[in-house]
Amino acid sequence: MSNKVVINASDAPAPIGAYSQALKSGDSVYIAGQIAIDPATGKMIAGDTAAQTERILKSVTIILSFAGLTDAHVVRCTVFVTDLADMPLVDRVFGAHFPYEPPVRTAVQVAALPMGARIEIEVTAHIPATGGM
Repeated sequence: MSNKVVINASDAPAPIGAYSQALKSGDSVYIAGQIAIDPATGKMIAGDTAAQTERILKSVTIILSFAGLTDAHVVRCTVFVTDLADMPLVDRVFGAHFPYEPPVRTAVQVAALPMGARIEIEVTAHIPATGGM
């Protein structure tokens, strides 16, 4: 028997492959890499890296909320971008989204991302002893 729980928030984009949207295991929630998909259409949104980052973080917030958590529970983000020169745009959005105690973050430039995305973000959140699923 597994100690993991699959999380599938219907208001966030569905996975585009054979993976879970998110998993709870122990005192952590692991959110799969998110790209800027409009959950209503299943298509990438239009816009630059800042707009894509906004859409991704909105999806992350929805998934966290479904798990009984908030953005304040995020402890780590891994950011994959197709151009590291876009990181100032990402930083601006992150700063607005995580104004207090921002999570640790790793940024990696990659050759390409699914569906032509400019950015993908995966997230780990910590479940406090008194909250969350």
